[in-house]
Amino acid sequence: MRDLMRQALTGLGAYVASPIAFFVVAVYVSLWGFFKPDSLDWHAGATIATWFMTLVIQRAEHRDTQAIHAKLDEIVHAVGGARNEVAHIDDQEPEEIEAHRDKMRGKETPSTL
Repeated sequence: MRDLMRQALTGLGAYVASPIAFFVVAVYVSLWGFFKPDSLDWHAGATIATWFMTLVIQRAEHRDTQAIHAKLDEIVHAVGGARNEVAHIDDQEPEEIEAHRDKMRGKETPSTL
């Protein structure tokens, strides 16, 4: 159950960074305006602006993260003694990555205690 929740949250984060998320929010706002136009007051406008800004920020963060990963992958491949399995660590869940980093630093993780 825990792994399923982790995968779902990671997938949701990637989905929110996709262009389709903007379309979903736009459709939702359009339907809201069509079915309940009297409820579109300043508070609704602030809510809609917050949703769109959240998507914009998430998209920018995702783009930056992907660019950093691409650059690091290039460095890993350029260094002769680098291990290839580390190049694909970004496919793992955040908790697994943290455990790997702690292991490389010589720390014990809560799962190993």
